[in-house]
Amino acid sequence: MTAKTIRGNSETEIREALSQTLSDGFAPSLAIIFISIKQDRDAIIQLLKEKGMDVVGATSSGEFIEGHQSEGEVVIMLVDIPREDYTILFRETAGKELTEVVQQAAIVALSRFKDPAYIAVTTCLNARGELFDGARFVHTLEDCHEGETDIFGGMAGADGELIPSLVFTGEQSTDEGFALLVLDKSKIDLYGVAISGWKPLGRIRTVTKCEDGWLYTIDDQPALDMYLRYLGESLDQKDEATNVFVENISLFHPFLCLDDVDPVLRTPMFVDREKNAISMDYPIPEGGTFQFTLPPDFDIVESVINQAQNMQEAVGVQADALLVFSCMGRLSALGPMAAQENDGLHEIWQAPMAGFFTYGEYGKDNSGKNKMHSTTCSWVALKEKNQ
Repeated sequence: MTAKTIRGNSETEIREALSQTLSDGFAPSLAIIFISIKQDRDAIIQLLKEKGMDVVGATSSGEFIEGHQSEGEVVIMLVDIPREDYTILFRETAGKELTEVVQQAAIVALSRFKDPAYIAVTTCLNARGELFDGARFVHTLEDCHEGETDIFGGMAGADGELIPSLVFTGEQSTDEGFALLVLDKSKIDLYGVAISGWKPLGRIRTVTKCEDGWLYTIDDQPALDMYLRYLGESLDQKDEATNVFVENISLFHPFLCLDDVDPVLRTPMFVDREKNAISMDYPIPEGGTFQFTLPPDFDIVESVINQAQNMQEAVGVQADALLVFSCMGRLSALGPMAAQENDGLHEIWQAPMAGFFTYGEYGKDNSGKNKMHSTTCSWVALKEKNQ
């Protein structure tokens, strides 16, 4: 497997970068695209198809390759990989039962490869304002393999706006569904993990009332009052209205949910002063437990880099390609440190890297379980096995 990355701010720039990259005889079979929703996606896809490439990708909320980070542009990983070692599956889920659609896709993947692994991109928000159920998606896909598979990826972004985002292949696109790059694990090794680095603050809390996606009480106290009081934060006067997105608070203080072997983050998205309630990106059920978190610092980046370094030293390989799916919330909370984190992963694995800032992440936690994450960095290094 050989991979190269290109970037650009228009179809013209991508055309020029592609021409230069292919000038030495490099002939990729696959293009993985992360692209701003404002770019001419169809023109770029057509360009890649004309060069004989299969295409899979997602819209982004910022994108990056090694040494470069952008907002509103295009990055592409070009991969020379035998077509018998992968397949691409695209599924729309509008009006369908998600579990059944995922199960049917898994059946196809298992008919192609005895031991498949997945690079997954899904939508986030559809045109009706409904969220894609990423937790059910990843749990169903894992269950189809009795817990023995690898799933890494992310939810498509929309340049930071709360509008529909897209996933696509060379032939189809949707704002409600998923695309899977299915890899043959007998031919390709995957090394990766999803890690947030956020540290817990204070004692364990319990959700005591949750209804219609709104968290009303924590430890039998009004949820919004407790959240703001405990963190020493307050709403601006302009935020006294209902259903307000509180990016300046929520992206810095996600909740660390504890009801699993390895905790996951969930992010407050909206607050309602009248209800004294919080709406999470994905609800925490009544009886669910969590801890508040400390504000971010450089230790968050260090924890991601150190874990990657330990894994690379343990396996002792240099990867062929590196894909990174980092939450848009990390970009907001970490600022320039987000680029340091991504470039640090590249330096460790010494492989061409491409990634994007997501609206949710998929990846294995430290216990080896595939999960849907929030405010997390999920990365995976790919290495072709010696045949």
